[in-house]
Amino acid sequence: MTGRADAIGHLRRAKDRIDARYAEQLDVDQLARVAGWSREHFIRTFAAAFGETPGAYLARRRIERAQDLLRSVNLTVTEVCHLVGYSSLGTFSRRFTEITGESPTAYRARTREHAPPPVPGCYLMMWTRPAGFGGNRDESGKDVTSG
Repeated sequence: MTGRADAIGHLRRAKDRIDARYAEQLDVDQLARVAGWSREHFIRTFAAAFGETPGAYLARRRIERAQDLLRSVNLTVTEVCHLVGYSSLGTFSRRFTEITGESPTAYRARTREHAPPPVPGCYLMMWTRPAGFGGNRDESGKDVTSG
């Protein structure tokens, strides 16, 4: 592999970690370790490759998931806030508004105006488990149930 291909592979691992674990408490130092670089080098290289910092990418992924939930599932804004990885409703609402241009409540009202009825939240909760639940996957996500 060339140096550039190696760099892309490192960045891809970190980006995949964000995509898979957006609802967890991720920090830049942890993501830099996944990529195998220093914090500063990781932030610079990630931004150059993807056009936004790792923190901005994580926030955008969380808000995209929140939009999906607000559109299609009958959960409160607070429940959605926690499901996508925010611990503060105020921070969630502020970031949602910064990224989408409207509040979570306004977004929900606008997108549900002519939509089918939302899925009851209890159905989502049956299929969504907290991160780390069950313990049948290793750090890389590989199923280790059958030895």
